[in-house]
Formats: sequence, C-alpha cells, structure tokens
Amino acid sequence: MAALTNTDRIIRDGFVFLEHTFTVPLDHLSSQPDAGGQRTIEVFAREIVPEDAQNEDRPYLLWLQGGPGNAADRPGIPTGWLGRALKEFRVVLLDQRGTGRSTAITHRTLPQGSVVEQSDYLSLFRADSIVRDAELLRSLLIADKKWTVLGQSFGGFCALTYLSIAPEGLKTALITGGLTDIGADIQEIYRANYRQTARRNDQFFNTYPLDRQRVLAIKNYLLNEKEYLPTGERLTPERFLSLGILLGTKNGFDQLHYLLENAFTSGPNRELTEAFLTDAGAVLSFAKNPLYALLHEPIYADHSSTAWAANSVRQELPAFAHPTIHAPGEALLTGEMIYPWHFEQDPALIPLRDVAHHLAGRNDWPSLYNEDALSRNTVPAAAVIYVEDMFVPHEGSLRTAAKINNLHTIITDKYQHDGIRQDGAALLDQLLQKVST
Repeated sequence: MAALTNTDRIIRDGFVFLEHTFTVPLDHLSSQPDAGGQRTIEVFAREIVPEDAQNEDRPYLLWLQGGPGNAADRPGIPTGWLGRALKEFRVVLLDQRGTGRSTAITHRTLPQGSVVEQSDYLSLFRADSIVRDAELLRSLLIADKKWTVLGQSFGGFCALTYLSIAPEGLKTALITGGLTDIGADIQEIYRANYRQTARRNDQFFNTYPLDRQRVLAIKNYLLNEKEYLPTGERLTPERFLSLGILLGTKNGFDQLHYLLENAFTSGPNRELTEAFLTDAGAVLSFAKNPLYALLHEPIYADHSSTAWAANSVRQELPAFAHPTIHAPGEALLTGEMIYPWHFEQDPALIPLRDVAHHLAGRNDWPSLYNEDALSRNTVPAAAVIYVEDMFVPHEGSLRTAAKINNLHTIITDKYQHDGIRQDGAALLDQLLQKVST
C-alpha cells in the first residue's frame, strides 16, 4: 500500500511548494509479499499552488514530463503553461520513477544482480508503472476525486496509457506532441521518424547553407583524427551526427548553427575548438538521464522484441548511412534515435551495455494501450498535433487520434515538438477550451 513518507512545505515568491515523497510497489501487479522494502521504491512529486489560494478547494492537474528518463520541471517563478495552469489548478509535477528524486537510475544506482535481474527491474519503469504510481499519489492527495493530466511527448504516451488502464482517475486528459502511433510496428515508427528527420535536415541546410559543408568537414575530420571531449571520451563521427537531436526544437536550428560555426580553430594546425567540444559534449552526454537511452525503444515494445529497431531501419536508408562505413561521403544528422554504439562510447552508458542488449531482446513486454478501451473512452480529452514534429510524426498521431473516442485535436504547423515550452499558456488555453465545450 502506498503511503506518503514525507512532505516538505516551502513558500517562495507568492507560491506554496509541497514536496511529497511516497512509497510505492516496485511491481504493482506482483502478488509477492514485500521483504524488508526490497520490492518498493520511493517516488517524488512537487505540488504547487498560489499562496493566496492554498486553502481553496481547487482541482488538481498532473504534469507528465517528456522523456523517457527525464525528471519533471524544476520551476522558478511559474511562467508559460505552468503559470497559466496555476490560475485555476493545484499543479503536481511528478518525477516519473527512475528520474529526479524518484529512485533515479544510473549505472551506480541500478540494483546489483544478473543482467536478467537488472533487465526485469528496468522493465518496470515504463508508462504502465508510471500511471499506477500516479493513481496511488492521486488517492493519497485527493482520495476518490479525479484530476486532469497534461502530458508532453512521452508524457502524452503515459496519458494514453492512463486512458487505457485507469480512466476512472481522470477528469480530463490533455496531450501535447504525444499521440504515438499505437498499434504500429516499431520499425514503421522509426521509418516515419527518419523521414521527418531527413525533412528537418533539408530545412536546416536550406536555412544555413554553409552548415552543410561544415557538418561534412567535421564528420570527415573525425574519421581521420581522434578528438576527445573535455570529459575524456572520444567524439566519434556517428556521435557527432547525433547532434541532429537539436533539429526537433524551435531554437534548435540556431543552437546547432552557432555550435557549428565555431567548430574549427583558425591556426595552421586545424582542429576542433575547446568551445565546440564542450558544448557538443553537453548535448550528447547521457550522464544525467541514462534511463532515456535504456528505455527509448522499450517504450514502444508490445510483446515482441525491439531488436535495436532504429539501428536496423538505418541500414535501409542510404542518406543516413553509418559514417564510418560509407566514408567520406555526406551523411545526414540523426535525431533522438538510440544505437548499440551509444553503449560503447558514452561513459555513463558503457556499464549498462549488457542490460541494454538484454532489453532489446526481450519479447515479453505487456501492451501499454487498450485500443478497445480507447475506442469507448468517455474522459474528455484534447491533443495538440504538430505537423512539423520530428520526434512524434503527425501521420501516426492522426491515426491514433482516429482511434480514441471523445478526443479533440488541435493540428498546427506553428510549432515544433517543444511548442508547450514556447507558447505554453496559449496552447493550454486552447486545450482547456476543447474539453470544456
């Protein structure tokens, strides 16, 4: 049984922050008795309410962060979507299990045991477990009252799971950039992701034409020279090309351009600058969120193995050819795909290599979505679908939207995947209006 084990209260800048720690089962569906806390974990959530409204009986809104493997926002003075939400809700920012203060997973904290045991442990950190954690937290905070969920990206995946397995806990469900293509084969999902990533490459190089040659020059340089990031690991060509993850956000084009324009020193011994290596390393490292790499493909798994789907699909696409095999020709920047070599090259992931391979080979994944339940959904729901989304391609989102009863959509080409970060107040207004009509 879940229980709040600690709540700290902080008042700052006119807001009350309640920091909740609660204990939940590691495996919500297991019938095995707990043995000295070995089958429980701690989960953390931060509740926020305006100080002058702390005694009001306000409805609750649960924020589900994108990821997987990312902690919830650590806000200063609330602005954007959060500022808008706090006008009428008490907002709960949940650190999804395995992140932030919720039994965070790294190679140092992953329980000792065999690779199989570690794989079994990590298999319990997907959307179904996150939703069941949220339901226990809801019961602790507001008993049998319902709350609204707002899910961004992977948080939207979790919202779909919520509608599938625990709709009784929801008053409304709001999703931004998170209608995954439910029922689709994982390889088809990645083919769509690569198509959209290729499109964003074209748009980037049309915006900054000189950067096409800069990317090629850096890639070819790394084929012939060993360069190391300030943290000590080697910057390989394939790892460099994964800076394309920046192409999926509004400001990513500019961020990548400014990174590339300062890549090489100007002296006779041409080499990569310290500034470039430092900034590139900050983007590329998984030291802060290794769970993102471990679970990035398993979040799509449904009974069959993922088998490093992004890597196998890449072999079908000459434009994305592996840079060390097809040297020295041009290769496109990749997106948020995770490859086996990540676990050979990133120091934060190397100790997790064996368990990553085991996760890729598992074929016992339960379904995360109940299409029959979604087709009969009665919870008012609304979703923003971004036509230009590089991470959750809109064609699949439209297919999913058509499967969900009582779902209203906002289809827009105005934003990238991070629209909620760029214009959150306006988007939340639109979503709330959709579910109130």
